[in-house]
Amino acid sequence: MMKIKHVYFVLIFFCSFRGFTQDILPFVENFSKANYNGDNQVWSVTQGNDDAMYFANNRFLLRYNGVTWEKYTLPNKTIIRAVFSDEDKIYTGSYNELGYWKRVAGKMVYYSLSKEKNLFKGKLINEEIWKIFKFKDKIYFQSFNELFVFDGKTIKNLNIPYQISYCFIVEDILYVATVNKGVFILKSEKFIPQSNWKDLENKIIHSIEKQNDITYFFTRKNGVYISENTILKPWNNNPLNDLLKNEIINTARFIDKNRLAIGTAFKGIYIVNLTDYSFININRNNSFLNNSVLSIGFDKENDLWLGMDNGISHIEINSPYSIFSDNTGILGSVYSVSKTNDGYILGTNHGVFNYENKEIEFIKGSQGQVWQIDKINNKYIIGHNEGTFCYESNKIEKINHINGGWKLLKNNNSAHYFQANYSGIVVYENDDFKKYKRIEGLTKPIKNIAQNKNNELWAVDNYKSLYRIEFDTAFRATKIDNITQLNGIENDYNVKLFTFKNEMLFYIDNNWYKFNAITNKLEDSQLFNSKFKNISDIIPIDDSKFLVIQSGVFYLIEYNNNNFYWKLLPKKYYQGKIINEDTKVIKFEDKLIINLDDGFFSYTPGKLDEVDYTVTVEGFYKDELITEKTKIKFNQSIELQVIVPFYGYNKKNLFYKINESQEFLPIIDGTILLNNLNSGPQQVDIYSLKEDNYKKIKSYSFTILKPWYFSFWMIVVYLLVVSGALFLYYKWNKIRYIEKIKLKEEELRHQKQILQLEMDAENRLKMQEYEKHILEIQVQTKASEVAGKSLSIAKQTEMIESIQNILDSESNINVVKSQISKVIKINSLNKNEWKSFENNLLKSNEDFVQILTSKFTNLTAKDIKLCIYLKMNLSSKEIAPLLNISYRGVELHRYRLRKKLKLDTTVNLNLFMNNLK
Repeated sequence: MMKIKHVYFVLIFFCSFRGFTQDILPFVENFSKANYNGDNQVWSVTQGNDDAMYFANNRFLLRYNGVTWEKYTLPNKTIIRAVFSDEDKIYTGSYNELGYWKRVAGKMVYYSLSKEKNLFKGKLINEEIWKIFKFKDKIYFQSFNELFVFDGKTIKNLNIPYQISYCFIVEDILYVATVNKGVFILKSEKFIPQSNWKDLENKIIHSIEKQNDITYFFTRKNGVYISENTILKPWNNNPLNDLLKNEIINTARFIDKNRLAIGTAFKGIYIVNLTDYSFININRNNSFLNNSVLSIGFDKENDLWLGMDNGISHIEINSPYSIFSDNTGILGSVYSVSKTNDGYILGTNHGVFNYENKEIEFIKGSQGQVWQIDKINNKYIIGHNEGTFCYESNKIEKINHINGGWKLLKNNNSAHYFQANYSGIVVYENDDFKKYKRIEGLTKPIKNIAQNKNNELWAVDNYKSLYRIEFDTAFRATKIDNITQLNGIENDYNVKLFTFKNEMLFYIDNNWYKFNAITNKLEDSQLFNSKFKNISDIIPIDDSKFLVIQSGVFYLIEYNNNNFYWKLLPKKYYQGKIINEDTKVIKFEDKLIINLDDGFFSYTPGKLDEVDYTVTVEGFYKDELITEKTKIKFNQSIELQVIVPFYGYNKKNLFYKINESQEFLPIIDGTILLNNLNSGPQQVDIYSLKEDNYKKIKSYSFTILKPWYFSFWMIVVYLLVVSGALFLYYKWNKIRYIEKIKLKEEELRHQKQILQLEMDAENRLKMQEYEKHILEIQVQTKASEVAGKSLSIAKQTEMIESIQNILDSESNINVVKSQISKVIKINSLNKNEWKSFENNLLKSNEDFVQILTSKFTNLTAKDIKLCIYLKMNLSSKEIAPLLNISYRGVELHRYRLRKKLKLDTTVNLNLFMNNLK
C-alpha cells in the first residue's frame, strides 16, 4: 500500500511540474574555509607576478599557487581589506596600517610603510584602507576619507573633500566616486566635479568601467547607468538592468569587450553578453557556496576569481567546457541527450524533459526510465522502459509497447529501422515508426546492434554473448549464431560492440576482436589491442573520433594519418558523475555533448589553442623552501610543488620521473611527495602529455645527505671502533698465541705420555707374544709328549705282536713264558698313559678341533682323532695302533672321512688338514 502511494505521489509530482530555471554554465571551483583555513569574507583579489593568487581575507592574507594554500597575518592582527600586486610586491591595507609583502625563502614577509610615520593621526585616527591601485607609477591606498600616495620612497596623503565609496581608473583618468556628491576626477591633486553626471549624486557607485566608448556606472541599489557622448542615462536597453535595480551591486568588471561580470549581494554573479544582452546567473542554487560576491579578480587566463562573503570561487569563463547540472534532483540521472532547435531533449531515469530558454519542463506521460533518444527528421524516437515513444511538435505518444529501447539503427539498403530492446530486436517499416515487427527466434535482451552487410545483424546481449543474425527480405531470421560460443570463448559477459572505419570490433574478456569473414572466426585486432587493450568503454562520435573511459577519465581519441591522438578531458569537469556503460556522446555543430549523472557537459574541441608555459618547481623540506644551503637528511620526506601559471582550462595534467626511472607517474594536485630516496644527487623530470607523447618541460635537482651513520663524525667513530677492534684483535691473537704455545707444550707432554703408554702397551704386547710363544713351545712339547706316547703305544702294540709271534712259534710252555715275560718287561706301559695321551692330543689341537667341527658338523670323535693324526702328518701305519685298528681299517676310515669332507681323491688329506683355517 505504501509503495502504491509513493508511485502515485511521484506521478502527481511530474504531472504538476511545470519547470525551473537552469543555465548551461562555465565550470566553477569553490574554496571554503575548510580549504584555506581562514575567515569568511574575501574583500579583495589579485594575481601576483609569481602567478599566485592573493586574497584579503579579514585577518589573513591568503596565497594560493594552485597547489597549496598559505595564510599570513599582519603584526597588529588587524583586518586586511585590500590587496594589490605590483612587480614582486603584494600591497595590503588594513586598519591604520599599510605596507607590502615580499616572498623570501618560500615565505611571505611583511614590510610596513606606515609604522612610526604617524600617518593615522588626528581625524585619520580610525582610517581603514579599502582599495589599493596603481596610477601613474604611484601606489594609492584608499580609505573612505583619504588617499595615501606612495612613490616608492615616501608617502603623503591627499584629503578628499567628501566621503567616497571607491576610486576607479578609466583610460588613464582617476575617477573618485563620492557617497552623495557624484563623481570627481583627480587631476594635479585636485578633485574636479563632473557636472554632466548629476544623476549620479546620492547614488553609491561600486564600479566604473568603459568599453566600446561607453562608460558604465554600477550603483549599489540603482542599477547601471551609462554615459555615451557625455550623455548619462540608465542602462535600459536590456532586461537585466530591471533585475539589478532590485539587487545590491557590490562590484563589476569587464571580462572582454563583449562580456561583463556583475557581482551582487543576493544573487551571485551575472555574466552578460553585450552582443545580444543575454546573460547567465551563477549563484548558490547552481554552483556557488553563497550568493554574496564582494570582489572580482582575473588571472592570466582571464578567468574570474570571486571573493565571496564566505569563501572563494573560481569561474573558468573562457574554458571550452560548459556544465549543465541539476542541483534540485528533479532530473535524476541523464541517460541520453538530443539537440533541438532551441535547446535539448533530456532522457533520464525519471522520464523525458525539454530544456529551452533556461527552463526545464517535464513531458507528461513520459515518467520512467529512458535509455535512448534519437532524432529522426523532426521526430525524437525515445527508447523507454515501458516501450518506445515518439516526441514531435511538443507532443509525445507511445508507438509500441515492447519494453525497453536501446540502440536504434537504420538498415543499410532500405528505409527500415532496427531497435534493440528487452526482448530482442524490433524492425520498423519506415521512419514514421507506425508499423513494426519482431525478429523471431531471438528473445534475449539485446542492448547494442550493428550492421556491416545486407541481411545480417550483429547483436550484443545485455548480459553475455555475441550473436550474428541472418535474415531474409521479410526480416525473418534464417540463422542465429552465438559467435562467442562457436569461438570457444567461455567468459563472454558484458561484450562490447564498436564500429570504427566501417569495421566492427568486439571487446570480449579483456581482448579486442574482429571477425574474419573468410575463416568465419573471431581473431585478435592488433591495432586496438596495442592501443586500447584494457579499455572496454569506447563511445563512437564520428568516423575519425571516439571517446574512451579509462580509470574514470575521459579521453577524446582522434585517428589521423594512421595514428591515434589522445586528448585528456580534465577529470574535474565530470568527477563522480560518469554513467559508465551508458555514456553517450552527441555531436552538434562544433560541440560534443556528454551525458552525466545530474546533467551533461559540453566541450568545444579546438576552441582555444593549447598554451605552452613555464613550470615552476618548489621543493620543501620540513616546511622550509629547499635552497642550495638546505641540508636534507637521509630518509626524510621531500615535498615538491609543481606550479603552473594557469588555474583553469590550460592547467594540464603533468607527469614526473625520478632519477633513471622509466615509469611516468601522474602528478596529483600539483604535489610530488618523495620518500625513501637514496643519498646523493637526485633529479626529478616533469613531463606534459600531448598527443600520446611525453615531453620534458622541467627538471628539478637536489641532494640528499648521506645517512647519519655515514657522516664524518660517524666515520671517525667507525675508524676508532675499527682501530680498537684491531687492537683488541691483536691482543686477543697474542693471548691466543701464548695459549696455543701452552697448549702445544701440553700437547707434546701428552704425546710423550701417549707414546710412553704406547711403548708400554707394545712391550706388554711383545711380552704377551713371548708368553704365547712359550705356550706354543709348551704345546709343542705336549705334542711331542703325545707323539712319544703314541710311539709308546705303538711299541706296546708291537710287543703284543711279538708275544703273539712267540705263542705262534713256540710250543714249549716254559720257553714261551720266559720269552713273554721278557718281552712284557721290556715293553710294558703305564695304564694311564693312553688316557693321558688322548687328553693331551685334544688339548694341544683345541683350535684346530673348533675350526673343524664348526665347518663339518657331521664328524664323530674318531673322525676328529683321525684328522688330528693326519694334521700331525702320521702315516696310516702309525695311526692304526693309535686308533686300535688295522692298517686296512685306517685306509677305510680315511676313505669315509674324505666322503664326509666332500674331498676329491686328488686332495692330500694331510695337506688339507694343515691348511684348514
